Amino acid sequence: MSGDKSLIFKILLLLISLIILSRLFYLQIYEDKYHELSENNTVHLESIYPSRGIISDRNDTVIVENKPTYDFYIIPKQFRVKDTLELLRSFSISKEELINKLNVAKRYSIHRPSIFYKEMDHSDFASIQSKLYNFKGIFHSPKPTRFYRSPILPHVLGYVSEIGPTQLNSDSTNYYLQGDLIGMSGIEKTYEKDLRGIKGYKLKLYDVNGISVGSFNDGNDDRIVSNGKNIKLSVDSQLQLYVERLLEGKIGSVVAIEPSSGQILAIASSPSYDPNLLSGRNYSKNFLNLQKDTLKPIYNRALMATYPPGSMFKLLQSLIGLEKQLINYDDEIYINLNNIGDLAPEGMYDLSKAIVKSSNNYFFKLFRNIINQNKNLNTYVDSRIGLEEWSKYVKMFGLGSNLNFTTSSVSKGFVPSPTYYNSYYGINRWKFSNIYSLSIGQGELLVTPLQMANFAAIMANRGYYYNPNIVLEIDEKKIAQPNLIDIDIDEKHFEYVVDAMEEVVNSGSARRAYSKDLILCGKTSTVQNPFGYDHSGFIGFAPKSNPKIAIAAYIENSGWGGRAAASISSLVVEKYIFGDIKRKWLETYVLNGDFIDEED
Repeated sequence: MSGDKSLIFKILLLLISLIILSRLFYLQIYEDKYHELSENNTVHLESIYPSRGIISDRNDTVIVENKPTYDFYIIPKQFRVKDTLELLRSFSISKEELINKLNVAKRYSIHRPSIFYKEMDHSDFASIQSKLYNFKGIFHSPKPTRFYRSPILPHVLGYVSEIGPTQLNSDSTNYYLQGDLIGMSGIEKTYEKDLRGIKGYKLKLYDVNGISVGSFNDGNDDRIVSNGKNIKLSVDSQLQLYVERLLEGKIGSVVAIEPSSGQILAIASSPSYDPNLLSGRNYSKNFLNLQKDTLKPIYNRALMATYPPGSMFKLLQSLIGLEKQLINYDDEIYINLNNIGDLAPEGMYDLSKAIVKSSNNYFFKLFRNIINQNKNLNTYVDSRIGLEEWSKYVKMFGLGSNLNFTTSSVSKGFVPSPTYYNSYYGINRWKFSNIYSLSIGQGELLVTPLQMANFAAIMANRGYYYNPNIVLEIDEKKIAQPNLIDIDIDEKHFEYVVDAMEEVVNSGSARRAYSKDLILCGKTSTVQNPFGYDHSGFIGFAPKSNPKIAIAAYIENSGWGGRAAASISSLVVEKYIFGDIKRKWLETYVLNGDFIDEED
């Protein structure tokens, strides 16, 4: 019996050992498989991108909105494809590109997602959506991309693109990740925090086939996305569209302002470009092409280009002379043509006639009286004192400043001071004869089209202005109006000069801009250009009483101010006030753009 018990015990011990050994063998052989299964049931953190804020015009017409695009990610450990050719065709990539993308992803992580394909548009996505089940380990995520209904206002709106390494490193909020979009210029950049919204995310479970099998922790750890804030601009999109149409085929810019508020009604730079070119996966190629364009379509001439103001500046010289009592309304003097080149005839002139005829020699004498007032017997010191006073007056009109316009990069222009001439000629080594070209708005004096539109608004308001502004509301909350800035010159002097501006349009150099239905007050400039044909300039406003629009235009290499710039400005004013164009002949003239060869 004892032998039987011993045998039974040995058999039981053997069976237990076999069971343990078989279990160990099973675990050893299939351990990697279990590990793989556990890895394949993964949790992915999927970003949910907010819809960027919509941008609309003053009449609530949408200018910028969003369209859906899709980013695709790959997890190398899960990547399985039966038909490689089908994958290559679906994403329009080569076999070499696929291998490279896979190797890059593996170097990052075989278990974590890496970008595979960026910003597929909605139509392409729809065409391959039914095939995605065949591409194991490839996942997609929707991503809103900017869409522009009309190709207008690109220079001020700016553009959005992928965040760069420098911006990513300087992001103290840790909001952005590689591949995120960010405003790069213009309104898109200035109001980035308002427009971008706040990203959300979902934690999702995926099985071995890359199929979503639900939310992690029932979605309790997810974060809800918050869309960006909408922005309302002061721009009239229909007027903007018309201005850009008039500028087609030309080089220059137009800025129109509502004088009573400083709100920008239109701001255009030409040549321009379709802002949709800088949205989507072809951004880099299109941006490079625009940069290479010798006509510089990306360059915002309305805000950045600087020009001499030319004869338009004679209005400001007139106001300084009147305020300092160097001239009176009824004073007449004889003007010969001995001092400076002139198209105005020799004869007797009062100030009004000098403005209408744009007499260079009259304003040569007036500027000499402004600079040399005999406050010092030394003519060099006297010139310095006079220029210091003159510069203060000029800067009161916002010249030499950015007008606190922070929506985009803005040039300040240049108002020369004694310090500038001291550095150029030496202290007490320059006088009026060195700077007399300033008398007719030439020489070192430089202005921007925005500054000149603001100057036109000052004339319309008879002596005050609001800094130009373009954003009216953010998420229906009104932006505070800028403070009124008063010019320390008697209002009656403005009235006198405005009367002369009316006559410039009625019978002077801007007579092509005349309309029997509207009183337009203005002044032209034929801006000297040493590198080719002169530039055509104009400022004006309308109506004369209770003005609704002030405008400035610079059209490069187009000759006389009374042709291109005055004609374009007149049409823009007519379009804004009446909503239509009656003077079709003038519109045809502008669209044809033959300004140089035509004779008056």
